[in-house]
Amino acid sequence: MSEEHAYQMAAIVVYLLGMLIIGYYAYRRTKTGRDFLLAGRDLSPRVAALSAGASDMSGWLLMGLPGVLYATGLIEAWIAIGLTLGTWMNWMIVAPRLRVYSEITQDAITMPAFFEHRFRDRTRLLRIVSAIIILVFFVFYVASMMVASGAFFESTFGWNYMTGLLVVAAVTLTYTAFGGFLGASLTDVAQGLLMVTALIAVPIIATVQLGGPGQVVSLINEADLQAGLNHLSFTGGGFSGASMLVIISGLAWGLGYFGQPHILARFFAIRTHQEVKTARRIGTSWVILSMGGAVITGLVGAAWFHNAGETLDNEETVFLLLSQILFHPFIAGLVLAAVLAAIMSTMSSQLLVSASALVEDIYGLFKQNPGERAQLWAGRISVVAVTVIAVLIAQNPESTVLDLVGFAWAGFGAAFGPMILMALYWKRVTAMGALAGMVTGAAVSYIWGIIPAIKEAINLYEIVPGVVVHFVVAIVVSLLTRKPDSEIDAEFAQMQETVATK
Repeated sequence: MSEEHAYQMAAIVVYLLGMLIIGYYAYRRTKTGRDFLLAGRDLSPRVAALSAGASDMSGWLLMGLPGVLYATGLIEAWIAIGLTLGTWMNWMIVAPRLRVYSEITQDAITMPAFFEHRFRDRTRLLRIVSAIIILVFFVFYVASMMVASGAFFESTFGWNYMTGLLVVAAVTLTYTAFGGFLGASLTDVAQGLLMVTALIAVPIIATVQLGGPGQVVSLINEADLQAGLNHLSFTGGGFSGASMLVIISGLAWGLGYFGQPHILARFFAIRTHQEVKTARRIGTSWVILSMGGAVITGLVGAAWFHNAGETLDNEETVFLLLSQILFHPFIAGLVLAAVLAAIMSTMSSQLLVSASALVEDIYGLFKQNPGERAQLWAGRISVVAVTVIAVLIAQNPESTVLDLVGFAWAGFGAAFGPMILMALYWKRVTAMGALAGMVTGAAVSYIWGIIPAIKEAINLYEIVPGVVVHFVVAIVVSLLTRKPDSEIDAEFAQMQETVATK
C-alpha cells in the first residue's frame, strides 16, 4: 500500500471506529423495543433534521449529482431544486400533522400501523400490503448500497469487492442492530456533518486555486465552445418539449419525499410537533448547502479538468478526484469517508425501517402485545436477517440493483406519498380508497419504469404518472365507498386542533 493510500485508509478507519463508538453509546440507551424502533419518540429537532437529510442522501449526492453536472450542466440541477423544495414542503405540511396524528391513532410507530389505525382498516390489508412494499423495495435498496460500498473499496484501494462490501455491512449492521433507531440517527448526524463539510470545502478550494469564480465561468464557457455544450444554462440552451420534460422530471423528484418511509420515520420520532419548525429550518439549510455544494462541484470540476487538458472516463469520480488533488492524503481520506457516510447513513435507516415492518407490522399480527425485551430482540434479529439477504443479493458486482435507487424512490413516492397527504388533509378518504390508490400508484410507477417503449416515447420520470393515478383512484373509490365513521372524524378534528396549538 502506498503512503497516500495508507493516510487515506487511516482516515477511514478513524471514521468507522467513530461510528462504532456512537453505536455503543446508543446501545447503552436502548432498553426496549420502542426505543429500538423509534428512539422512544424523543429525538431533538437537530438530530431529527440532520438524520432525515443524511438518511435520504446516499452516495448519489457526492458522486452521481456532481457527475451529471460535470457531464451535462445546470439543466440537471432541477433534480437538486426539486429535492430542496420537497424537503421544505415535507417538513412544512407533513411533519407536524404526522407527528400528532400518529400518536392519536393508537400511538402508531410505523407507517403501515398508522394507515391501519387512521383508516380503521379491519381487513388489515393496508398494513400488510404496505409492509410488504417496504420490505421488497428496501431489501434491494440496501443491497444497492452494499454494491456501492464494495465498488468503492475496489476502485479506491484495490480491495477485493466482497471484502469491502463485508466491512461496510459489518460496521453498519453492528451499530444499527445494537444502537437501534437512536444509533442510526446519531451516526446520521455525524455522517451528515461530514458530508456537508466535504461538499462545501471541495468546490471553494478548487475555485480559489483556479483564480476565482470569474475564471471558473470563463473556463466552462471555453470548454462548452469546444464541446458544443451549455453547462451554465438551466434549459440546456433553449426551451423545447424535451427540455421541459427534463425540468418537470427533475422537479418531480421532490414529490417522492412524501412517501419515503425512512424519512417519515423521523417525523414519528421527533419529541413534539412544536419543534418541527426548528427542525425544518435546520433540515432545509443542510439540503441547500449539500445540494449547492454538489452542483457547484460538478461545474467547477468541468472547469478544472478542462484547464488541466483532461477528460474523465467516469464522470461520477469528479468529486473524489478533486479531493485527492486538493488535499493532504489524510484529509482526502476523510472526504472519501464522506462517501461511505452517505452510503452507510442511508443503509442503516433502511435496515431500521425494514426491521420495523417485520417486527411491528408482520410479527405483530401473529404475536399480539409481545414483551418489550422480545420486541427488542426481534428487531435486532430482523436487522441481521435483512442484512444477510441484502449481502446475498449484492454478491455480484455487476448487479443491477443500483438501478433500483431512482426506481425505488419513485415506487415509494407513488405508493405512499398521495396517501400520506390525503390521510392528513382529507377526512373523507376511506380504507378502500387508500388501498386502491396505493396499489395502482405503485403499479403505474412500476410499469412506466420498466417498459422501454413508454420511457422512450415519453421521457418523464415514472413518479409523475404514478402520483397522478394514485390521487385520482383514491378520490374516486373513496367517494364511491362508505363514509368513514364518527370516530375517524373526531380524531381528525383532534389532530387539527392539536397542530394549531403553539
